[in-house]
Amino acid sequence: MARERQRSLFDDDPLPESPVAKAPRAEPVAPALVAADIHALASRLPAQVHLGTSSWSFPGWTGLVYAPRHGKPESEQRLARGGLAAYAQHPLFGSVSLDRTFYAPLLADEYAAYAVAVPDDFRFVVKAPAAITDPFKRAGNSGLVSGDNPTFLDAATAQAVCVTPAVTGLGAKLGAIVFQFPPLGRVLLADVPRIAARLVAFVAALPRPRTDGLPHGPALALEIRDPALVCEALAAGLLDGGAIPCLAAHARMPPLEKQAEVWRLDRFPLSSPLVIRWNLHAGKDYEGAKQEYFPFDRLVEEDLETRDSLARLVRNQARSGRTVLVTINNKAEGSAPWSVRRLAEAIAGGN
Repeated sequence: MARERQRSLFDDDPLPESPVAKAPRAEPVAPALVAADIHALASRLPAQVHLGTSSWSFPGWTGLVYAPRHGKPESEQRLARGGLAAYAQHPLFGSVSLDRTFYAPLLADEYAAYAVAVPDDFRFVVKAPAAITDPFKRAGNSGLVSGDNPTFLDAATAQAVCVTPAVTGLGAKLGAIVFQFPPLGRVLLADVPRIAARLVAFVAALPRPRTDGLPHGPALALEIRDPALVCEALAAGLLDGGAIPCLAAHARMPPLEKQAEVWRLDRFPLSSPLVIRWNLHAGKDYEGAKQEYFPFDRLVEEDLETRDSLARLVRNQARSGRTVLVTINNKAEGSAPWSVRRLAEAIAGGN
């Protein structure tokens, strides 16, 4: 499978971050000074809770996550290549979503380069390539459909280009692999039981390689962008197939607690994490939110309903002993680091 950069209409912009092992020798990216109250807040979070953001290469986070260099914000390129280690020093950040893997797969040594940049208790959420989850091939940068995708729901391809490299490179620092499915279109959704059965067959065929760091194998999560597929048939199939749902806070999807009700999270084994991605503010599209919220240095539109719902879910699942992985996009409220802080306050405040 070719590893050229891909583009999708369905999610975040392609991200340029490259493993730290490929970075040229240069002055390292320095973390921002973090106030004592943020350290105190982090100490009040349950140990099972790992909060983080979607990627990390945003110059607008200077002062929040990164220190300025020579009085100026770091460049996006420098943050992409060398910012992860500084990001991981922030006391509220215990996770990050590797979104670049949605556009092109990584090799095991590239994952390993990321792993060495973070502490032992840090967890990565890896997005599987769109080549596995998009039913269509896309033409160049236009994103226009150019035909059917022959590797859609191909478990062997998923193993080769995603599961095995991620497990090998990240080991115990792999929190979950998320297979994010875009809206699947009228033809596939015309028969919901059939496409649900195909998704169940796909997850059942996926490998679960086990390592010393992952004694139960990797957590494999499905993120759906079609409300009709948030259904009992798919929930039961995921459970039988050894996979888990990824809850998506997204303008297309039902509220988080409604999703949790349908998925019936408590029936999934406690060895499986709860994975939640807060992707997009209600009523927004990605391009509109990007333009309105840039440079992502402040909260522009707070979504208190989603935040409170998310905090309740996190508290309830963490109390049961389940690991919880939450990653937040800048397009959720305007600034992912600020959203993480406000969510942490809501979680800790309810203890």
